[in-house]
Amino acid sequence: MQLTNSEVIPIECERFGIDGGAMFGIIPKNLWQKEHPADEANRVALRTSVLLIKTAERNILIDTGIGNKLDNKLRQRFRVDENSDGIIKGLERAGLQPGDITDVILTHLHFDHTGGSTYQDNGELRITFANAVHYVQAEHWDYACQSSIKDRASFLMENFKILEDQNKLKKLDGIVQLFPGIEIFIAHGHTRAMQLVRITDGDTTIVHGADLIPTASHIPITWNMAYDNQPLLTIEEKSKLLQQISENKWILFFEHDPKYFAGTVNSNEKGFKLDREIRL
Repeated sequence: MQLTNSEVIPIECERFGIDGGAMFGIIPKNLWQKEHPADEANRVALRTSVLLIKTAERNILIDTGIGNKLDNKLRQRFRVDENSDGIIKGLERAGLQPGDITDVILTHLHFDHTGGSTYQDNGELRITFANAVHYVQAEHWDYACQSSIKDRASFLMENFKILEDQNKLKKLDGIVQLFPGIEIFIAHGHTRAMQLVRITDGDTTIVHGADLIPTASHIPITWNMAYDNQPLLTIEEKSKLLQQISENKWILFFEHDPKYFAGTVNSNEKGFKLDREIRL
């Protein structure tokens, strides 16, 4: 999608699967499986989609996908499609190489959002986007490095610790206007100090929903993940954000939806729902 001073491009990285109960929490299976049929292991189809923002001066990525470092056990557990292109091939389709990326905004450090940040080269761990500054909330960084027993397995140090070691990391403190037209704001329900991103040129606004609203099916207020650390806070944060998105006719980007990259939202007496798909 072309904005006044930037181009916003969705990039599909990987197709994968996660347990439907984990993905939809308290929602009964007979409801969520209508849109998300489960496989024999109860996994629903998802994808990792990152957002590329191209300006005259910068090439900015929001998240980096799963990457290719998971061992066979985890790749099978999460049904990672071996035919997935990954972030490098996705960037190539957009006419870019890893060295062209100037900035990487990591919404949070779970493995499916930051795995593509590093890669193995003959047994040596390297930074994928070696010319880029990587941005994360300082509060989230501290949490990820000493996370709770509930979500410790989601943080894989090989995905992000090297960013600090090689001075490619910038820690942010709360809401910030990172670049012209690109604002960072915070949500705590899914994991502590997760970054969401608002991109605007004054006429068109795109909100990156991260894991607060990972798919279009998570637009209804009570349709939330069992992974959320503070589910009641997720409901509160979603309600406020969806009200803004609906009232202002903003576009919502879905990082994990298997069908839609983005859409608009409307509301009625029953709550919020997807209005229409938007092709970025």
